[in-house]
Amino acid sequence: MKVVAVENYADPSFSADLIGWQKVHGRHVLPWQNTRDAYLIWLSEIMLQQTQVSAVLGYYARFLERFPTLRELAAAPVEDVMAQWSGLGYYTRARNLHKCAQRVVAEYDGVFPSDPLLLAELPGIGRSTAAAIAAFSSGRRAAIMDGNVKRVFARVFGIDTYPGEKKTEQAMWLRAEALLPEVGIESYTQGLMDLGATVCTRSSPACERCPMQPRCVAFATGRTRDLPVRKPKKATPEKQAEMLAIIDNDQVLLEQRPPTGIWGGLLSLPELEGHVAADYDEIAPPNDDALLRVVAKFGEMESCDRLSTVTHVFTHYKLHIAPYRVTLARRFPMVAESGHVWLDAAHIADAALPAPIKKLLLELLGDRRDAQQRMF
Repeated sequence: MKVVAVENYADPSFSADLIGWQKVHGRHVLPWQNTRDAYLIWLSEIMLQQTQVSAVLGYYARFLERFPTLRELAAAPVEDVMAQWSGLGYYTRARNLHKCAQRVVAEYDGVFPSDPLLLAELPGIGRSTAAAIAAFSSGRRAAIMDGNVKRVFARVFGIDTYPGEKKTEQAMWLRAEALLPEVGIESYTQGLMDLGATVCTRSSPACERCPMQPRCVAFATGRTRDLPVRKPKKATPEKQAEMLAIIDNDQVLLEQRPPTGIWGGLLSLPELEGHVAADYDEIAPPNDDALLRVVAKFGEMESCDRLSTVTHVFTHYKLHIAPYRVTLARRFPMVAESGHVWLDAAHIADAALPAPIKKLLLELLGDRRDAQQRMF
């Protein structure tokens, strides 16, 4: 793709039309709008990364109830932050959120810088997120480039190469910079977000309501479904993990995962490292050596049952979890087993657990209590 000079992308009528549309038809009552508080804006922008508004609203309110200020967030244990984030996904965001809060307190006395270049140096804040924070909190002219913007640009300007390709993305950034308005950056930035999220949607765009329809190349050429160009498909990798739900009365054994990797820093079930069943529904015998080696650290096993496979889809692969319910006849005191904790069933719902593990345990322990009640 030939890179075009910035001035060739300039079009003041684009921003004027978008700002006018946003003021009438855009979103104005989201909880992080109508404020210059950079903390509230930053939190929303991080939560909204690859996550829809409808999924964020509840988490946003609960998070602010627990951490109403940046300093309180920075001072909190990371485990508390992960617990509040549990279920929202993409957990690296939560770890970076905590690190970012600590950096802002230590380096900027608890006040976010207004310069998007400085914001982009903080953990978890990229170029586009930095621009959004600076625009909404300080009125700085800076260009955003998230998935919604790429989709709007690809359709309106007829960009027929994959937006994730380096040269295409560079050209989009040039266009984004050239289209920035001299005034009204807040409405313009929000307008791009609103247009992509509510009108120029991926599968069912409402072209009849779009302020860009008269200039939209995709609409004029009947290519709305074809743009933006999709990434070439690859086969989705599949992985498997065998996990143990070790239960003693109404408690379950959990271990903290490493800080990096999937579900980094969250509590989860102990995993049989290096031991993978040949089939996702294979039933391993209770005397399996790998299983016994893990259980023997914590107690004497009474029974072991293979449960139904749980499949969780990540962005880049599928994980098939083969869970085993292990009931102990006798529990040992934990010695030199750091990173493990016995958790009451009543606390599962509020624990910092990955969503599929939390769901599995809630069902498993609920079924167990129901069975015990039926016995009596």
